[in-house]
Amino acid sequence: MLDKKPSATRRIPLVIATVAIGGLAGFAALYGLGLSRAPGGDPTCKPAVATAQKIAPLAHGEVAALTMATAPLKLPDLAFEDADGKPKKLSDFRGKTLLVNLWATWCVPCRKEMPALDELQGKLSGPNFEVVAINIDTRDPEKPKTFLKEANLTRLGYFNDQKAKVFQDLKAIGRALGMPTSVLVDPQGCEIATIAGPAEWASEDALKLLRAATGKAAASL
Repeated sequence: MLDKKPSATRRIPLVIATVAIGGLAGFAALYGLGLSRAPGGDPTCKPAVATAQKIAPLAHGEVAALTMATAPLKLPDLAFEDADGKPKKLSDFRGKTLLVNLWATWCVPCRKEMPALDELQGKLSGPNFEVVAINIDTRDPEKPKTFLKEANLTRLGYFNDQKAKVFQDLKAIGRALGMPTSVLVDPQGCEIATIAGPAEWASEDALKLLRAATGKAAASL
């Protein structure tokens, strides 16, 4: 009489297949959950994506590392302090295009980048644009102030977050992988572009791109 029970060798592939299918289903569920929880899709941010598309051809040379926004993404309302210790939020700057930069004195590329950011602030700051450079030193609060003073970087406003939560908030949406990090933000608080690492922000390449982003000058695309 034939044994109708599957042999041990025949059961192994079935078990493996079942585990594999279950694993794939679990992965798909987690992946789907991640997508559903991912920030973005805010209709108010569609103009920022359009701006990103418009200025994308200008992202070359000194600003070639910029990654343009391809989906509407509203940034978290980052909280930090000004030079007087008063609380500030990203939403306090609504109505302006911003270059939000995270820096620290222990970050060598950050220190090298700061003079260019200071020069950029001097050249483009006004009703339509501002550099918001947020220091995230967590120990000596006087150290970054001393650095800026000794380097004669007087045009940048001083902002800081001694808990470095601004970095964690941007990291949570995949926009802060290291230091320095800069995000180009539209007047509604939406991402236009992001860059991981330093850039020559006072270069002609950067100035042309940022002027196009703010609508200050027509760009030859």
